[in-house]
Amino acid sequence: MVKWTAHAKSQVHHIHDYIAQDSPLYAKRVSEALVKKTIGLDELPRKGKKVPELNVNAMRELGLYSYRILYEIKPDNLIEVLAVIHKRQHLEAEDIPREL
Repeated sequence: MVKWTAHAKSQVHHIHDYIAQDSPLYAKRVSEALVKKTIGLDELPRKGKKVPELNVNAMRELGLYSYRILYEIKPDNLIEVLAVIHKRQHLEAEDIPREL
């Protein structure tokens, strides 16, 4: 099962709203594509690469357009999408809120 954290959902909404200022059509396409990119991760959890800044095997990322979709592989094939950030954004471990 793929579960999105409230933080990750909020980031996708922010991305949508930012793009929608110029193009509501592309805003919808990008936000939908970000969500679709995570479908099936529970079946192929190691599809993404390790997050280099964290170097933790269970923390992975997928790239799409200029964004990084960060997720964690939990027990029982649960995938938790933690954040969606711009590729140019500097990333620190404490920047990724993890729900307990």
